Amino acid sequence: MAEPTPRRNEPRLRPAPLLFEPAEAAGDPEHFFDLESIEDPRALLTRATELSQAFRAAADRAVEFQALAAAQLADPRRFDRLTPADIAERAEWTEDYAKKMVEFGRDLMRGEPDGRTPADPL
Repeated sequence: MAEPTPRRNEPRLRPAPLLFEPAEAAGDPEHFFDLESIEDPRALLTRATELSQAFRAAADRAVEFQALAAAQLADPRRFDRLTPADIAERAEWTEDYAKKMVEFGRDLMRGEPDGRTPADPL
């Protein structure tokens, strides 16, 4: 399960870097970030854990940016604002989920305790 996202005043841990794989390696279904070449199980566990944490952190950040975008698109001050149904259609969400994401994005923009502003350091 993912670790909770750090709050405003808590330091954010930096996950292991996600390195891009060469195209020929990415085409090989057995190849995954060179993990298959690590023979030492301790080293394999360490690197696989680093990658897992990095992917989790990347997914969490991507969701936050989705929420920020949804809140911005739904802003009633915009002349071209979108309804939650429109946002849901664009993001392939349900309308209820879009409403929750808009609210989450608004919390993030306000810098409320349950959210962070996009300017928070990593």
